[in-house]
Amino acid sequence: MVLNIAKIYDAAKVLSQIARKTDLILSKTILEGSEIYLKSENLQLTGSFKLRGAYYKISKLTDEQKKKGIIACSAGNHAQGVALAAQKNNINAAIFIPATAPISKVEATRKYGAEIKLIDGVYDDAYKAACEFQKETQGEFIHPFNDEDVIAGQGTIGLEILQQLPELEAVIVPIGGGGLISGVAYAIKQLKPSCKVYGVQAQGAGSMYQSFINKKILELPVVHTFADGTAVKCPGDVTFDLCMKYVDDIVTVTDDEIASAILALMERQKLVAEGAGALSVAAAMFSKLPIVDKKTACIVSGGNIDVNILSRVINRGLLKSGRLSHLTIELLDKPGQLKDVSSIIAEYGANVIRVRHNQGGENTDINDCFLKISMETKNQAHFEEIQKALIAKGYKIASNVE
Repeated sequence: MVLNIAKIYDAAKVLSQIARKTDLILSKTILEGSEIYLKSENLQLTGSFKLRGAYYKISKLTDEQKKKGIIACSAGNHAQGVALAAQKNNINAAIFIPATAPISKVEATRKYGAEIKLIDGVYDDAYKAACEFQKETQGEFIHPFNDEDVIAGQGTIGLEILQQLPELEAVIVPIGGGGLISGVAYAIKQLKPSCKVYGVQAQGAGSMYQSFINKKILELPVVHTFADGTAVKCPGDVTFDLCMKYVDDIVTVTDDEIASAILALMERQKLVAEGAGALSVAAAMFSKLPIVDKKTACIVSGGNIDVNILSRVINRGLLKSGRLSHLTIELLDKPGQLKDVSSIIAEYGANVIRVRHNQGGENTDINDCFLKISMETKNQAHFEEIQKALIAKGYKIASNVE
């Protein structure tokens, strides 16, 4: 593979005609004691960084290649980037998308004029179907990450961050197949070797993480995360080699931590991020990396979250942060109990939003009942304070009661 800094600068020149130079936004609330900057690729055209690599790759095709059409596979964001680039260059595009991809991403891709082919399974299944189709049609395959031109396009983000913040000390990059971090890491290490480059994956889709720590490419049997943009079973050989050479460390975050990051970005920064886009912020928020006192950029790589799951993600984020709490109390079924419990909760400044009364089960006394309460609390410590107050008043806190 021939990747060099000149190619990334060439990509920047080409992309200046189409891509936005996204803002680098200082956040003082993501992690106390750190200077966190958010590279807002969620505000990029098509809602994701993927436009950069796709457009640059397609700009390098010959007229003969363009006539044959292009083929791509994607969980949604690369699909939109390819579709827009194909539209701008008057090229026919067939894009294979896993059926599990959010409808919003599928429909956005269709609106750019691409032919959509939905495939059962995850990204890797769509990739296999796309490869078979490419053999039949001889169209040009636009790989979402394992391609030097695509990687060079993504690397322009590294150039921009250094231009916007020359004193940068660390950058945290989401990883799916590794195209984004490969380009960013290469660019930054060429221009500022002292800057740390960290990667982050969803715990349920840590193919690059596992490959990185084992120093060999490993394929996961399954991937499971709502961060669909990074649900890749196996990293590319090109991206793996670049990660081994230029990335300082890779960590993972849970889906609950990702949900908390999405919520934090919405509430504190007024930014909407999808699961994959919030990976870097989740790693910073939950202190997965040594970035305290360091000027750190978190790449918010995409904002194409399906509105149908957004409410569930927010709910999970509230639960994770202790802002939404559930409590089950076992008590004697008699008048005044609910009033007494509510007064204690109100005294400690929580807000009851739902109450459910259940009679006792077969292993309880005849007069027993369960009171299930949902309430808005400040944080986990606040919830625990309320629990202790109820116990001090003689109430019995139950667990795992339906």
